[in-house]
Amino acid sequence: MLNTDIYAITAEEYSLGRSNIEVVNELVKAGIKIVQYREKEKKKLYQFEECKIIREITRAAGVTFIVNDNVDLALLVGADGVHVGQDDLPVEEVRRLVGDKMMIGLSTHSPEQARDAVKRGADYIGVGPIFATKTKKDVCDPVGLEYLEYVAKNTDIPFVAIGGIKEHNLKEVKDRGATCMAMVTEIVGAQDISGKINSIREQLKP
Repeated sequence: MLNTDIYAITAEEYSLGRSNIEVVNELVKAGIKIVQYREKEKKKLYQFEECKIIREITRAAGVTFIVNDNVDLALLVGADGVHVGQDDLPVEEVRRLVGDKMMIGLSTHSPEQARDAVKRGADYIGVGPIFATKTKKDVCDPVGLEYLEYVAKNTDIPFVAIGGIKEHNLKEVKDRGATCMAMVTEIVGAQDISGKINSIREQLKP
């Protein structure tokens, strides 16, 4: 499900003038296997039109496509999954809407939330923010590497580390048990997206 190293997330405002479509095409060419569409500020119709195109790109390339927050959008475009936060619709209710064919990810920030996510039927969890991040406007304080280590040792479902992860701190995150890491600005804000991904993967080699 998260059988990959980099979980890429869109963020057009940090993409150096490139559209999300351009960025996703670059991500796919660079061998990224999972892409999450996250755009909080855009009009719903614009999001829908973008997601339809991204769904076509990702489907053709065999790339997993996740939509952030918007269950309706995920259903309409036939996404592979939807990712929700602690203040979004409950996982159980999302499951009623999407059924068993679509994966559900849930952001968690503490051991209690991780345990709760498993009980409630999340398919995978986000673990973070590991470090301080300004990419999300409503983000909580960093949870640190200790929580990541807890999840790596105590949680049976897949997880993705997220929040302020950059090439320079990758090793710390990897050493605490993360095998899949979400990155936003480090990738979409790179002049050479493919080059940045290759460089990150060099850092992640055993």
